Amino acid sequence: MLLNLPVRSKAPCPILPALFAGRVGGRFRSLTTGPIRSGRPGRCILTLLAALACCALAAGQSVATQSPGKESAAEVAADARRRVEAADFRATGRLVQVAANGVRTTYKLTLKAHWFGDGLRLICELAAPAQPRILIHLNPQGRLTVEVAKRGDKTPLPLPSERWGDGLLSTNFSYEDLIERQFFWTRQTLLPAAKFGARDCLVLKSEPDAAEHSQYRAVTSWIDRRSGAPVYIEKTERSSGQVKQFTAFGLRQTGGVWSASQVEVKVQGGSASSLLIIERGSANAKLSRADFDAAQLTRP
Repeated sequence: MLLNLPVRSKAPCPILPALFAGRVGGRFRSLTTGPIRSGRPGRCILTLLAALACCALAAGQSVATQSPGKESAAEVAADARRRVEAADFRATGRLVQVAANGVRTTYKLTLKAHWFGDGLRLICELAAPAQPRILIHLNPQGRLTVEVAKRGDKTPLPLPSERWGDGLLSTNFSYEDLIERQFFWTRQTLLPAAKFGARDCLVLKSEPDAAEHSQYRAVTSWIDRRSGAPVYIEKTERSSGQVKQFTAFGLRQTGGVWSASQVEVKVQGGSASSLLIIERGSANAKLSRADFDAAQLTRP
């Protein structure tokens, strides 16, 4: 739930629905109120995973920090899209499945993402027996394509949209959760402002139209007014009606950038959970198109 960007105080502020703090030094100002707990210190990197929660604040006032009642759904969604469009990062971390009995299964993962003229590209590699590698492309209109390759494959294979909801290595994170695309959907509704824990939040409901294929029929994001970061997201599955709950932990600020070090996802009413934990990375990776060539998915 998850996955953002390098940001300088004068740049348009990118929020990548995502998370992350890398352990490489630096000081953070931590928001201690609400359900987001402090994580390990480190230099913030933004990225865009599943319900992830991070955002960078640019010079000037973001929609999230405007006076209550002055913002609109279109402005809130546009603010989020601009932040996604500033993505340029590498990250390493762990994907953890926590069973109902507390048993944990951990997979290492690496991520890299960059926004090009034709949209966002993200590669996710998982250290598992099948060594799956995933390439996701989100175009400026919010259309998604997913390709998957396993070690030894000669070419990556397109993943049909009906499988975007499959769990990654049996976790609650799906392929579609690797990118928060709801802010690009056509239908955006600003719901009444609400508290999430001790935080004052804007609440934005996003719904895909028929052409915007998604496993979800609605995604509702709680966006912290103080930081502009999504701190909690609910995604309602189209087929089952189940609600997946994404919560960000360890929200901190460094150099004008807000990020979370961890995102947890649960199915409402369930006892198992999944964690996406970022350990280190770079928020200004200077990636090129060659870093996202299909050959990157099929290399030995």
